[in-house]
Amino acid sequence: MVEADATLMHRVVRNLLQNAARHAGGMEIEVHIAEPQPGSVLIGVSDRGPSVPETERERSFEPFYRRAGMQETGEGIGLGLALVRQIAERYDGQARCLPRTGGGTCFEVVLKAALG
Repeated sequence: MVEADATLMHRVVRNLLQNAARHAGGMEIEVHIAEPQPGSVLIGVSDRGPSVPETERERSFEPFYRRAGMQETGEGIGLGLALVRQIAERYDGQARCLPRTGGGTCFEVVLKAALG
């Protein structure tokens, strides 16, 4: 359990899914939720689209950022991942972009679990 605004958490998951769908090239998208360590919750969305180069992983969370050579699809304006990070940080969490084993990318949000 995470103590957070349901609308904001919905936006986090929706933005991660939309981003993955946009870049997955029709390939499968995976969603996973885990407890990486006691007291935290991880939400991960992975795809097999083009991997985000290490030098651009942090930049992918900047407002309006688009990687060089990425085709404009008319979908989105480059705010989705920036909002994901802002929402995570609002709840003392973090958002990160990682390479996916076997190719692709995984975006993860780690939040503190609610005490209970």
